[in-house]
Amino acid sequence: MFYNKDFYMQREFQFYIVPTPIGNLNDISLRALDVLKSVDFIACEDTRTTQNLLNHYNIKTKTFSYHKYNEKSKIDEILKLIKSGNTIALVSDAGTPMICDPGNILIGALIENDIKITSLPGACAISTFLSQIPRDSEYFVFTGFFPRTEKAASDLLLKYSGTNLVFYDSPNRILDTLRLVKKIRGDVKIALGRELSKLFEEVIISNIDDVINHYKDGIKGEIVCMIYSSGNNENLDIELKIHKLKEKGFKSKEISTILSTLYNLNKKDIYKLTME
Repeated sequence: MFYNKDFYMQREFQFYIVPTPIGNLNDISLRALDVLKSVDFIACEDTRTTQNLLNHYNIKTKTFSYHKYNEKSKIDEILKLIKSGNTIALVSDAGTPMICDPGNILIGALIENDIKITSLPGACAISTFLSQIPRDSEYFVFTGFFPRTEKAASDLLLKYSGTNLVFYDSPNRILDTLRLVKKIRGDVKIALGRELSKLFEEVIISNIDDVINHYKDGIKGEIVCMIYSSGNNENLDIELKIHKLKEKGFKSKEISTILSTLYNLNKKDIYKLTME
């Protein structure tokens, strides 16, 4: 049963950001279904993927593609449709649009043109994942997809070593990512979720070596992962400073002198850390 279409039209929204299921098609709200049925057009990351959802709920709304490769070129077309009196919903292949999905450029253009926008609550892999793993703090950093270069990965891991770090990754890359994390941060504790909301959903919480061994024969499904914060934040902060100074070409003796002078630390202890 759908909500009353007139309810939405009274609010005069012209553009709707609509979350879609991250796997299980039943994980969509009645309001989201009503909006998808009521608008004039649906902008889709992949029209074929969205059509499967629409067919499942017998929704006949017209669709058009809007993805990262055409998002700039589509802006004028979308603005023209809205200014002609049409309403549009934006969906991604799964989850909430704008969370590592196209839409940022478009939303900026809509705001500049005084288009009335609303976002519906709904499925998101991050909240689905975090709500089922224990954490010693509500604070976390979400970094999107994990960096592809070792330099960028190293900077990220050291910068947020004292914080729970959450990221997305693909099944083709995740094991290499975990090996890189171990190289930089050691055999730290992580939580890894895959196939969330689907039949073969799995969440594993352990040290990196255990997780790599668990998936030694391969892994399937989109990945959400969290690296737990390390306990000794003071040492990690010093290690980050050492890392930055080494990148600038400073030698171990120079680094130990600089850091011991600036932060009133033991010079020999700093030197030992530079040699590790």
